[in-house]
Amino acid sequence: MHVEPFRIHVPDATLADLRQRLARTRFPDAITGGGWTYGTNLAYLRELVAYWRDRYDWRAAEARLNAFPHFRADVEGVGIHFIHQRGVGPAPFPLVITHGWPGSVVEFVKIIGPLTDPARHGGDVADAFDVVAPSMPGYGFSDRPSAPGMDAERIAAIWTNLMRGLGYRRFGAQGGDWGAMVSTYLGARHADVVAGIHLNMVIAFPPDPANPVAGLTQEEVVDLMHAQEFLKEETGYQRIQGTKPQTLGYALNDSPAGLAAWIVEKFRTWSDCDGEVERRFTKD
Repeated sequence: MHVEPFRIHVPDATLADLRQRLARTRFPDAITGGGWTYGTNLAYLRELVAYWRDRYDWRAAEARLNAFPHFRADVEGVGIHFIHQRGVGPAPFPLVITHGWPGSVVEFVKIIGPLTDPARHGGDVADAFDVVAPSMPGYGFSDRPSAPGMDAERIAAIWTNLMRGLGYRRFGAQGGDWGAMVSTYLGARHADVVAGIHLNMVIAFPPDPANPVAGLTQEEVVDLMHAQEFLKEETGYQRIQGTKPQTLGYALNDSPAGLAAWIVEKFRTWSDCDGEVERRFTKD
């Protein structure tokens, strides 16, 4: 496996095009008093787009990301971008960590330090990891799939070959969202090299599918009903992304404001922000 160092640099022309597209955004009308009920709040999106156009400093963000060691490798014919931060300690254990949607390796920048150098962050030097954080195919600076079949099981196989190519004979895996699916397949299909998995999204099914509430308390039944209502109201995006992604791609690839609206609504809904997205996330 051939591995090359990689440095993030978005061309100035691309950034100029982005600012022009943001400046030319045609915002739709909104239901009076609708807030976030029918999707992303119009007033908030206007504010977010204005910040992105006029104040957001990509070059500063780029510099922060480039503080980590980035690489690209060809794995099974797919160009994979990844961060590879080696641990500080006598025997750091290899760990591949996988993001989900709408995520990226950016969500790991605050934990790579504690994982690779725990002694510096109040932990035990014996708990250090060698961290490999790949961008899933189609995300960030990895190649996009050119043929069908790039599912979680296939990505798990690619990750296994990536880790082997980096010289790791045994490693652990961590993931959330789609990264949890990839990590689950790593544990299930590649147990000969995967020591264990850690998930921050666990999918479980009732022991008796014919009677899913058997053995549940009344409080648990109420929680289950709330979960079912959430799935009914908040998973429409899955249907189109899972069936007609090409159609959606024309709109979101052409309109950065549309992409921002599509994603920020999920950040608000899926976080404990009490309806105020910036209680948990900055605009950056």
